[in-house]
Amino acid sequence: MSDSQLAGLLSVQDLDVSIDQHRHRRQTLPERDELRAIDTQMDSLKAQSDRVTGALDVIARRESELEAELSATEQRAATVSRRLYGGEVSASRELQAMAADVETLKARASELEDQGLILLEEREPLDMTIDELAVQLGSLDLERAAVLGRLAEAEDKVDGEIASLIRDREESAAGIPADLLANYERLRARLGGVGAARLVGNHCDGCHLTLSSMELDRIRHLGDGEVFTCEQCSRILVPSKPSS
Repeated sequence: MSDSQLAGLLSVQDLDVSIDQHRHRRQTLPERDELRAIDTQMDSLKAQSDRVTGALDVIARRESELEAELSATEQRAATVSRRLYGGEVSASRELQAMAADVETLKARASELEDQGLILLEEREPLDMTIDELAVQLGSLDLERAAVLGRLAEAEDKVDGEIASLIRDREESAAGIPADLLANYERLRARLGGVGAARLVGNHCDGCHLTLSSMELDRIRHLGDGEVFTCEQCSRILVPSKPSS
């Protein structure tokens, strides 16, 4: 394997690492945290709104029941009053009973009206709370839309950088033998994204362990076209060239 091909493999590895980092950065953009925080607030406000709406529904049902009972009571009182003052009944005892019935019905109607007022008093703060929650949710919805816009811009920027890195990788990979590149890809998939590493002195830059003297001597005597792998981590090792 020529030095240029091994150097190309290291270039591919460096670009792959950079691509992985950019993809990770895309998934961890700060705007995503902002969205999660906004969504959490909105979920909390919606849950609160649901609870208040439930309480309002209970009041509405009670109001409906009171209105129905009040209407029936007033109709009953009107019917009895008509009989009481219509001249149809002349017996004193019956008239007294009817008069008492009218008073009882009127008292019940008054009681029902009072209960209705109490329900109105209970409804007012709940209506205000619903209105306040709607304003807060509307504000958060606008904020969320703004964050989504910033997120889209940030994603587009990172996507452009990734696309550029991928083009560079394709150029670097073009001169690498298919079997070597395939082996690198298998190792990279198995070893946390790093399939090729530099040999710096007597250390593997992939696993950061020291190679034995025997292994180092074997590297020095590699024949042309031979590829060496780290005895510790199995990554393809590329000896670093001494600086001039």
